[in-house]
Amino acid sequence: MARILVVDDELSMREFLEILLRKGDHEVLTAASLPAALAVAGGGDLDLVVTDLRLGDATGLDLLREVKRRSPATEVVIITAFATAENAVQAMKAGAYDYVLKPFKVDEIQLVVDKALEHRALVAENRVLRHRLGRFPEEREILGSAPAIEEVRALVERVARARTTVLVTGESGTGKEVVARAIHARAGAAQPFVAINCGAIPEGLIESELFGHEKGSFTGATSAKAGLFEVAGAGTLFLDEVGELSPAMQVKLLRALQERVVRRVGGSADVPVAARIIAATNRDLGAEVGAGRFREDLFYRLNVIQIRLPPLRERSEDLPIFVERLLEKVAGDQGRRRPVLAPETEQLLLAWRWPGNVRELANVLERAVTLTDGDVIEPGVLPEAMRGPTQAPPTTLAELPEGGMDLQAHLDAIERRILEQALQRAGGVKTEAARALSLTFRSLRYRLDKFGIG
Repeated sequence: MARILVVDDELSMREFLEILLRKGDHEVLTAASLPAALAVAGGGDLDLVVTDLRLGDATGLDLLREVKRRSPATEVVIITAFATAENAVQAMKAGAYDYVLKPFKVDEIQLVVDKALEHRALVAENRVLRHRLGRFPEEREILGSAPAIEEVRALVERVARARTTVLVTGESGTGKEVVARAIHARAGAAQPFVAINCGAIPEGLIESELFGHEKGSFTGATSAKAGLFEVAGAGTLFLDEVGELSPAMQVKLLRALQERVVRRVGGSADVPVAARIIAATNRDLGAEVGAGRFREDLFYRLNVIQIRLPPLRERSEDLPIFVERLLEKVAGDQGRRRPVLAPETEQLLLAWRWPGNVRELANVLERAVTLTDGDVIEPGVLPEAMRGPTQAPPTTLAELPEGGMDLQAHLDAIERRILEQALQRAGGVKTEAARALSLTFRSLRYRLDKFGIG
């Protein structure tokens, strides 16, 4: 079922088209003027607009241009009894799907509507497919020209063809998986790239995820399952946040790396594995070894080649290219034209230290594009913390400003500061930060991802 807007200043034509289109089980809205049509189209969730060319003092071309500006994916069909070649050319140039002359037959207008909706569905499907197919090339592209990134890029090229284990280090949000995918891609591997976040899987399940299990080995194991070591085949197994593994799992991972075999949970036979291992962590594993939280022998197994990713604040010259790419991606995902930054907004982005790195930048820009109605991103849509100090927020209704306040933004700023302080006090150890805030580990990770901080 499609959502269709019919616009015509003649009541009889609106009613005719409404009845006709409702027979196709479509949701049909109507409007008699340009202002009324724009009010309906404001939500940007229309599949099709069918409009007369003449709308009182306005024209269907005015509506066409405004609809396409707000929602490029919405199809528009123009109908008119006063056809000229010039109007037809203008309509098609402005993005109209078709141009129908009155009087028309029922079958004719029905066919045009069906074709327009089919075209919209195909465009939407192609956008999804392009996103899926283009996702990995984007994710394996190491952006930037800062000296530290040039070193990373050169090291990726050198290690790609070897089967050497690689440890990628860096703060959360710096793009460690991007580097892992780049290594895998440059190796020319036709085999899978398999990733697992070691900190996101409960300890009781991660062994089964990595090594697999046999049928009946535990409650719910209704069939045998291959682990990710097996699934990766001769490809790449990416162990993200490897520093979060428990001591018991560290021992089992060490055995798999040393002997190149795994044993499924509940199984008795060793299964040979051939996957190349790339691990990543936002912790200082050397310090973790010294503190007794990470096995020294496993550290040396993983740390054959180390690639350190610098935080975004150490490569500020690369910020503009990330902003450009991310704005283009977010706008494309939302089906709208890419907005530009106001000069003041750009200055605020350049001045921010980005504790959450590229992930935080992506979150901020997605928020900014979503909250921006026009083509220019103003400072007001940035998070409150980025806009600099403001006067103390009200604590009673009597202190509430006459114009009101953004309560959610104020609460978000408070929550963000508390999360950052808890992480700092815990020395970056998320489990300890979660315990200090009486949160589950999963709840803490959700909140950190929400604000793009590590």
